[in-house]
Amino acid sequence: MHLKKTSLKPYNSFGVNAYAADFTEIESEKGIVRFLEKNKNQSLLVLGGGTNILFKKDIDYPVLKINIKGIEIINEDDYEVLVSVGAGENWNELVWWCIENNFGGIENMVSIPGNVGSAPIQNIGAYGKEIKDVIENCRGVFTENGSIKIFSNEECCFSYRSSIFKEDLKNKFIISNVTLRLTKKNHKIKSEYLDLKNHLIENGINSPTIKNIAESVSKIRANKLPNYKKIGNAGSFFKNPIIDSFKFKKIRKLYPNIISYDVGKSSFKIPAGWLIEQCGFKDIKKKKVSVYKKQALVIINLGEAKGIDIFNFSQKIKKTVNEKFDILLEEEVNII
Repeated sequence: MHLKKTSLKPYNSFGVNAYAADFTEIESEKGIVRFLEKNKNQSLLVLGGGTNILFKKDIDYPVLKINIKGIEIINEDDYEVLVSVGAGENWNELVWWCIENNFGGIENMVSIPGNVGSAPIQNIGAYGKEIKDVIENCRGVFTENGSIKIFSNEECCFSYRSSIFKEDLKNKFIISNVTLRLTKKNHKIKSEYLDLKNHLIENGINSPTIKNIAESVSKIRANKLPNYKKIGNAGSFFKNPIIDSFKFKKIRKLYPNIISYDVGKSSFKIPAGWLIEQCGFKDIKKKKVSVYKKQALVIINLGEAKGIDIFNFSQKIKKTVNEKFDILLEEEVNII
């Protein structure tokens, strides 16, 4: 499908009304190659589920929405299975498909909005697991010449909420397919995160299955995070910062109630939501924009806010946190 002057409001979870001068939906890898042949040497925006993006303005260059579907088991033995997934598949639906088939590895990442093709770019993660833990490879197309390449897990250069596709290959490579290596038995259950641990205990679950984990995380997220179909948002707006022990001790002297997670090598991960809340942003609203009452890390569109309104509010948060804690927050949301 190819359209001119198209509103992107239905295609972004913030619900901001930006316009694309040229909009195309693609349903195959060959379709990507053909599109690139027709649009050589042009800037390009690749759109997946639109759940991790903020449009500050209209887009005057081609927008390509990836709708490649398909879930296929390509290899398996008694212990593991390789599942090939089209980039346009919904991530949450894939998680539940895996649960139904007793395939373990992504259950902690249930209810993360977006599509499969975007997941490796951000190296999505939740409650102690990241997609890098299960990716076998990522296949796609180089925008410059239309050539196809399969990136191994190592070649993806995964790091916290990032990958080669977000760094060196940003806007240079379009993911068409992701292959996951999942377990069929002896699943590695991850339940150490406090919210998840407490939820399992409260429900009398001592030896959780992957289904128990998925159901618990789903309920926790539903309670803490707004449904973007009702309240415009893109989930966590900022990454949780990692600081050294010196800075951590300095902050803890002033804020003994600081929440932290030891990530080794004398480093600590601090919830960005806690930092934002300490700066009083739960009580601040700017031009129909605020942080969510149950989770300050989530910026919400209260009505017909423009993308620039949301962006300016986010920068006010960033500046205030830096002034108060000497910690510069980094955006997790892609700002266009």
